[in-house]
Amino acid sequence: MYTGVNLAGAEFGDYDTFGSGNLPGNFGSDYTYPTFAEIDYFASKGLNTIRLPFRWERLQRTLLGDFDQAEFNRLNNVVQYATDRGIHVILDPHNYARYTVSPGNVQLIGSSQLPNSTFADFWRRLASVYKDNDKVIFGLMNEPHTMPTEQWVSAASAAIDAIRGAAAGNLILVPGNGYSGAHSWSQNYYGTSNATALQAIIAKNDPNLAFEAHQYFDQDSSGNSGFAVSPEVVRQRLGDFNAWLASTGQKGFLGEFGSDSSSAGLLALDTALAYLEENSEH
Repeated sequence: MYTGVNLAGAEFGDYDTFGSGNLPGNFGSDYTYPTFAEIDYFASKGLNTIRLPFRWERLQRTLLGDFDQAEFNRLNNVVQYATDRGIHVILDPHNYARYTVSPGNVQLIGSSQLPNSTFADFWRRLASVYKDNDKVIFGLMNEPHTMPTEQWVSAASAAIDAIRGAAAGNLILVPGNGYSGAHSWSQNYYGTSNATALQAIIAKNDPNLAFEAHQYFDQDSSGNSGFAVSPEVVRQRLGDFNAWLASTGQKGFLGEFGSDSSSAGLLALDTALAYLEENSEH
């Protein structure tokens, strides 16, 4: 089982969830990367996985272009330090299925200015670097949202094909639309449900692929509304996603989850961890 933590920093910058902001920004003031001491600390607690968020625009500053060498070195230093110690690293382009093409010009993957081929090119390059390191996991994208689910699935499919075309057999994590919410996996308020649209990814019959969901245990599942929910609601929110995994024979990954630090919040987290343990076969 993968047990770990998100080590934020490389995705930082004054930006919103539509992908705009201070890019590429200045390393050390606008954003940073996790330190080796942080990695050692969490490893000492028994965690075997870190999720490493970063911004696509910083690593690949021109679409279809080479990676920025200084930025790649920062990323790679973390990856190599962690994986040399037996820790899995999830590479997480923290872009919400968007790319800032120019200041104020934020485009969705699958649009005319950001076609799927650009996303596939990005992942082909990254996969080519890490294809021989099975401790590196490819998290395709953080929290796609506010787009047709079919558009996201088409982009994800192109990225998967590019990764496998680069002869990389690494585990791939495929998120859903609607911020990849576990509680809303089968709902359709954001468009076609993930449960339906992601059948196209299942049809690939890829042997090393899992679906990534996120879930917060506050009132509206945003992580921002406060007031932790009851253990019953925790299980209900995770249960929708888990039921879909069971019915389709797929593996899942809970890439983000959290609550507040109140007694109710800590109970919610304990409940979630117990639920994951009980359902680890998925």
